[in-house]
Amino acid sequence: MTTAPDGYAAARLRLLTGGSRSGPPRRAALAGITDAWLASLLGDAGRGVALVAVGGYGRGELSPRSDLDLLLLHTGRGADEVAALADRVWYPVWDLGIALDHSVRTPGEAERAAAGDLKVQLGLLDARHVAGDPELTAALRTRMLARWRADAPRRLPELREAVEERARRHGELRFLLEPDLKEARGGLRDATALRAVAASWLADAPRDGLDEARRTLLDVRDALHLTTGRAGDRLALQDQDQVAEALALPDADALLRRVYEAARVISYAGDVTWREVGRVLRARRPRPGRAARSAPRAPLAENVVEQDGEVVLARTARPERDPVLPLRAAAAAAQAGLPLARPALRKMAAAAPPLPVPWPAEAREEFVTLLGAGEAAVGVWEAMEAEGLVTALLPDWERVRCRPQRNPVHRWTVDRHLIETAVRAGARVRRVHRPDLLLVAALLHDIGKGWPGDHSVTGETIVRDLAARMGFDAADTQTLATVVRHHLLLAETATRRDLDDPATVRTVAEAVGDTGTLELLHALTEADALATGPAAWSAWRAGLVADLVKRAGAVLAGETEEAGERERPAPRPTAEAERLAAEAWRTGGPVLSLRTRAETLAEADRADQAGKDAGPEPVGVELLIALPDQPGVLPAAAGVLALHRLTVRAADLRAVDLPGRGPVLLLNWRVAAEYGSLPQAARLRADLARALEGSLDVPARLAERERAHSRARRRGAGAPPPRVALAPAGSRLATVIEVRAQDAPGLLYRIGRALEDAGVTVRSARVSTLGANAVDAFYVTGPDGAPLPPREAAGLARELERALGG
Repeated sequence: MTTAPDGYAAARLRLLTGGSRSGPPRRAALAGITDAWLASLLGDAGRGVALVAVGGYGRGELSPRSDLDLLLLHTGRGADEVAALADRVWYPVWDLGIALDHSVRTPGEAERAAAGDLKVQLGLLDARHVAGDPELTAALRTRMLARWRADAPRRLPELREAVEERARRHGELRFLLEPDLKEARGGLRDATALRAVAASWLADAPRDGLDEARRTLLDVRDALHLTTGRAGDRLALQDQDQVAEALALPDADALLRRVYEAARVISYAGDVTWREVGRVLRARRPRPGRAARSAPRAPLAENVVEQDGEVVLARTARPERDPVLPLRAAAAAAQAGLPLARPALRKMAAAAPPLPVPWPAEAREEFVTLLGAGEAAVGVWEAMEAEGLVTALLPDWERVRCRPQRNPVHRWTVDRHLIETAVRAGARVRRVHRPDLLLVAALLHDIGKGWPGDHSVTGETIVRDLAARMGFDAADTQTLATVVRHHLLLAETATRRDLDDPATVRTVAEAVGDTGTLELLHALTEADALATGPAAWSAWRAGLVADLVKRAGAVLAGETEEAGERERPAPRPTAEAERLAAEAWRTGGPVLSLRTRAETLAEADRADQAGKDAGPEPVGVELLIALPDQPGVLPAAAGVLALHRLTVRAADLRAVDLPGRGPVLLLNWRVAAEYGSLPQAARLRADLARALEGSLDVPARLAERERAHSRARRRGAGAPPPRVALAPAGSRLATVIEVRAQDAPGLLYRIGRALEDAGVTVRSARVSTLGANAVDAFYVTGPDGAPLPPREAAGLARELERALGG
């Protein structure tokens, strides 16, 4: 290698234009010829002088237009001699127009600079000998690594703050149409920060795919430098087609998707690594008077616990025999606002069997609970996606994962837009009768964008298949398909058509079909627009859409009125219900039966418990309670179930008249253990009898339980407030009060208590829990057995909403 600049320049040009593609071999070769040239420039400087590459050059990651990070290290020679040595190297580099980041320091000066400047410290961690005295470079590297490890408890929080500040300034690489490959979150600087964490020995980043992701971003940067002929890290729109061609990719979308996938890997690795750093640093803090011990575990759901700020699996969990466990753990984590620990995710991904098709009811409920958890669902969902659990649940998700959206109105990739839409929909579940359908439609409304053609039409087909896979019945599947097919209908019609033309409104009403679907579309339209970006929704658009919904709703309601509505007769009780009712009348007290749901426990789990005194109870049962009609039944029964940590999935309360005897109340519940075993039926009956006679103080016991578990229970954080409304056309024989609220222990007790205190009689009730949301309807009458007067009914609704904290 000649020392002349033109000799090096020719060799460099041959390397970069000789046909070899971007990749580690070419970067290493570029670093190699640069090393040789710089060594020839320095010449024989004798002992005590070394030329050291730092930063990206130190890692051998030279892109075509990268600057050179160089340190001229010396042991204290005269100023003139050192300056002459530096000039021998710096000026030829400048003559070639190569950017140079240079410094001249003694080892002591280098250490002091590193102590005061984190960027200098990080650069020196990658110090690599280029020329001169190798022992001087080796000694500096040894001291820098030792100092970094000694100072890691102090420097790592500083590094984390710098990473977060950079993310705030530059955004997330995987969602930007013109991403900065280096500075944005998930970019090359974050990958370098993870190397520094690993060098500290305090924590290490997940290795799966991390090196490949880093190589991908470097390859793209190489191609960007060559196609534009200039240094830079921003992948501008006008350069993307050329860069894609240089990398032999089909088009700019394929390029962006590859970049986004790499950034996702780096971002997720950063999330996991920084949580581990925090855990290690917390464990190192002295706790006076306390012996070291493992972090306590707080139960969150069946076989799911919280430990040290993360959601982990219980020691008794057996993922290989519990296909619902991944969804149960994800829902618990999102509801608690905690991250899912990576070891738990990996264990479930490796061991949990696929969900049966159609999904069992528990899986569907946990899925909806996850989607309805608000902002916390985003991190949990992305962690599941990183470990392959999402595509295992929804195979069509793979086609929208990391897919870019060229419309500048969109701020997210398709996959992130879908989960963000579900988050926005979660704030609107009080407005619809079927929150579960709203949340699932929000998640899947753009699922067709992974295929050619009109994504709404394609999405309808996909959603029909997915809904059946999830276990929705034919009617719900049709509703979901209609909502996905027409998810753009309201916004496009409201802003592009004359709403005063009856044909416009009639067309919308015919496409929607019924008022339930219309309210789902209205809520989804808002959620979709808000998740798109600030330019996609405004007060003007909201007003136009609301006007269209009102007009279409009037048309649909008119058609319903023409068909005529009549009160349906109550279904005849089952033989089991009649038997219990007769026994309750005879004994004068509550009678109940527990009927196991067949889907709740794998046969293998039962076999494993053979020979033991008490095997695990099923996680869900049908609970039927019969008792003579009397005041306070609903709050008493709901309070007892809450005290026993039973989650009410659905309930039906109604009065039946026994011939020749009188009215008996029948309460048909579907319940599941929040965690642990189900209580014995005899214990439930005894506590219910005590609650009815007043010897069991349900409010005090519920308050005590809430205080005891306040640390572990963070459910409902950020949930929309409860909403209580009247359904004027719901019944001719009673006033129908609809309650939509965040499901929580004791919620049904508080509703029942408030209705009792208001002096109304609950004729019947329809209680359902859809994911994290309770959607309850109560048919009440006044003391005269008639519906409440309109003003009194409106006042009751306001009082009930106030009692629930709305």
